[in-house]
Order: sequence, then structure tokens, then C-alpha cells
Amino acid sequence: MENKKVLVGMSGGVDSSVSALLLKQEGYEPIGITLELFGENNSNANEDAKNVCNSIGISHYTSDCKEQFKKNVIQNFIKCYANCETPNPCIECNRYMKFGYMWKKAKELGCNYIATGHYAKTEYSEKYGKWVLKKSNVVKKDQSYVLWNIPKEILEHVIFPLSEFENKEQIREIARKNNLNVAEKEDSEDICFIPDGNYKKFLENNSDIKPKTGNIVTKKGEILGKHTGLYNYTIGQRKGLGISYSEPLFVLGFNSQRNEVIVGTKDELYKKELVVGDINLLLFDEIEDTLEVNVKIRYSSKEAKAKIKQKGIYIKVEFEEPQKAITPGQSAVFYIGDIVVGGGKIV
Repeated sequence: MENKKVLVGMSGGVDSSVSALLLKQEGYEPIGITLELFGENNSNANEDAKNVCNSIGISHYTSDCKEQFKKNVIQNFIKCYANCETPNPCIECNRYMKFGYMWKKAKELGCNYIATGHYAKTEYSEKYGKWVLKKSNVVKKDQSYVLWNIPKEILEHVIFPLSEFENKEQIREIARKNNLNVAEKEDSEDICFIPDGNYKKFLENNSDIKPKTGNIVTKKGEILGKHTGLYNYTIGQRKGLGISYSEPLFVLGFNSQRNEVIVGTKDELYKKELVVGDINLLLFDEIEDTLEVNVKIRYSSKEAKAKIKQKGIYIKVEFEEPQKAITPGQSAVFYIGDIVVGGGKIV
């Protein structure tokens, strides 16, 4: 008889709550778990998740993961800014916490599956003869971009109950009908460990990164003004530079040795190539030849056609059309149709 026990990551929000409910209605045996990730942040989430589990009649666990979260997510976030990169901490959290630590916990509890409230999809592909990660049916809500680096060996054990829904209102309606107390709870938009959204203050308070002024320069070295610390800027930024020029200027990059922010025109922001490291391939063990794919270079960007070629631990991406503001630290994620091939960190 199939083991239908599933450990559901519950943040206290409506998506994960409805995910647990749907799994129970579909004949699974869900167990809720709330990961305590930092500080006092989890008290409300814990309470809400526990209430939902009580109301749908399933057990709920809380797990203290603060040390693992600090090591794998927060310290990585700080390290990226120290190296003039722009991180995406949700991707690290998915890799190490929601699909790393949680899968380990699932096995301890005798569960055959883990589930989250992400908008994405896993299914067995006859064409490729393996389990694959796919985009959600609802393109606007699709979150496959932040899931590219989950371990591929667990794909067949991952369930995304929300993959078929058209919009968030449908999820809220299910919560209302089933009297879940989180039906009207607002989505959290900010980085979870920086609830006020002020990442600069967070870096100054939690690391050696401190304001250090330096020059804002053109590629040719012409000094145009002063900056307030490299971590205060990101590639593609136009506002807040405090410099005047004959045309609009954007951040193109950094010279950390000289403590300089390099700026240039909009045209100079566009590039046709990038390289990624820290790669994770879900569809293949390695890319043996040149492969034609669509590539997404940030969560909010549109896909662009490109050819990719692997060389050892790196993948080179060559776009058909130049792409704007390619940013080290962000992820480039590769797709064939709606299947995630894999991805890597832009270097």
C-alpha cells in the first residue's frame, strides 16, 4: 500500500494552509510543519499554522532551524553584498530549508512526500523518462524560477497542490468555505528576515559592511560624484545616484578594489552573454552539446531565447538579443517549454 504521508511546510499564510487542506481532501495524510527561521518572527506564523492544522484535523510540528537558516541563507546574503553581488535569499531558503532540511525531517517522520504552497508543478515526463519541475499552469503566479536549485533526486517526492489554480482569489475562497482563519491574511512581500524592507540597515547592523564613500566613475574613469558604500547600489539602478550628466546614467558594475561604482548609458547596460556557476541541472546530468533554451535572468523578467553550453562547473549563456542589467548574484534559469532544465548563479 502506498505511503501517502506528506509533510507540508506551513508559514501561517493562506497558500500553505489551503495546500494542507487540499492534500487531505485528495486522500493524503498531511502533517504540518512550521520552520522557525530567525528571531521572534515565527510566533504569529506558528499560531496561525497550528490553528489551521487543528481546524482541518491534522498534526502540527514546529522545528527550530535558526542556526541552519543563519548559516545557509543570512550569511550567504551578507557575503553576496560584500562581494558586490545582488542575492535572492528565497532561492537559498528553498534549497537548504524547504527542500533540504524539510525532506530530512519528512523521512524522520515516515513521510513519502513534502509539499509547499509554491505555484509550480512536478510530474513524470514520458518524453524524458524522469520526474520534472514545470511552470505553474498560471504563468502570472509561476514560482518555478525560485525552485531551480532543489535537489533533483527528490522531485518525485515533491507536491505543489496549487499548480492548477487561476488566481489567488480562488485560494482565498477555498479558505473561506472551510473556515480557515487565514483566508484574508495578506501576502508577505518583503524578505522574511528583513520585515521593514531596509536591507541596507540590516547589513550595517549584522555584518562588517559599513558606509564607505568612494567615487562614481564612467568606464573611462571620469569621476562624476561620490557614492555612500557599494552595497547601496545594484546594476541597472538609475535613481539616487546624485550625479548630473548630459544623459541618464545607470549603474553598470563595481570596482571593489578601488571602491568605485561604475556608471554608463542605457545602451551600455545591455549584454548578449553571461556565465553561471553553482549550477543545478534538473533535466539532464550534464549538457553535452549546445542546447537551445529560454532563459530568465530575474524573477520579474521575461524569458529570452538563448543557447547554453556547459564547460565543467560553469555554463555559458549566449542570447539571441542583448539583455538589460545582467546582475551577478541573481539566478539564470533555463527552460524548454514549461519544463525547468536547471539554472545557476550569474558570476
